[in-house]
Amino acid sequence: MKKYWIPLLLLLFIAADIFLGSVKLPFHQIWSSVWGGEAPDYVNKIVWNFRFPKMITALLSGMALAVCGVQMQTLFRNPLADPYILGISSGAGLGVALFTMGFSAFGLNSLIPDAVADLGMASAAWIGALAMTFIIMAASQRLKSNMSLLILGIMAGSAGSALIGLLQYLSNAPALKMYVLWTMGSFGNVTGSRLLIMALLCLVGFTISFYNIKDLNVLLMGEQYAHSLGIRLNRVRNRIFIATALLAGSVTAFCGPIGFIGIAVPHLARMIFRNANHRVLIPASGLIGALLMLSADILSQMPGSQNTLPVNTVAALLGIPVIIYVIFQNKAIQE
Repeated sequence: MKKYWIPLLLLLFIAADIFLGSVKLPFHQIWSSVWGGEAPDYVNKIVWNFRFPKMITALLSGMALAVCGVQMQTLFRNPLADPYILGISSGAGLGVALFTMGFSAFGLNSLIPDAVADLGMASAAWIGALAMTFIIMAASQRLKSNMSLLILGIMAGSAGSALIGLLQYLSNAPALKMYVLWTMGSFGNVTGSRLLIMALLCLVGFTISFYNIKDLNVLLMGEQYAHSLGIRLNRVRNRIFIATALLAGSVTAFCGPIGFIGIAVPHLARMIFRNANHRVLIPASGLIGALLMLSADILSQMPGSQNTLPVNTVAALLGIPVIIYVIFQNKAIQE
């Protein structure tokens, strides 16, 4: 019965994310604002210009990372694979690092106006993630083995991280601070046109992911079985890579690198629904991912306090226990 409570819990957490926050507002004023009643202007601005877009962003981010995680774990047959395993996060991080620290690393003054800083970082992250995806897709035409492709993705990610470390070492303090703040993750800056762009990109990514369901179910039986059914593995991999780039790349570009959700949620979905069929697993992972990300967003706001925590940190604290449980569960099965 517990799986039927997930949609109800999701609705409850959606409401909690709107009603709770670092700024304490009277419950009746928020209620009036949500339902079109009379409320002070500052309450309307906080609810509709900040909390509502932040809730939608958290919802989309959780669903996107969870759906990517399912596809990566199935493709590579690895329970610890995540949306960023192909170096998408490192590619996005390198793009942001070049945007924020590139000039100062070469001894030049970098004057980035505040008005374009957030949009510039999002664009740089998206370009970096997309470039890394194209590199992996090009390599997949030559590499027939998923294991070889996985190793290449890890190495590409390590190379990106090494270049980021070099830029951090050479850059000045203000540029380094800007980059570090981006790595902590935030949903607060995704409003207006940015939220619309992110939603459209995620919608395309979800559509491709649902189209992949039949092939993902076949891949559960292994690559040789998929070949015997006439499935062209390169095409399936490329569709999965494109979906991952659209979903994980968009989340990383607009919200920063948010880890552990993509690894942990598919395992939670399998444990709760006890079903490996991707027709069930992908929607279930999307719901649980949204629920977990909303939880992280609520906790990061520290309701009743003026302080906030980085979303990335809270998401890691929620996801790490699940990963540890999976590791020990696999060890127990092997013994």
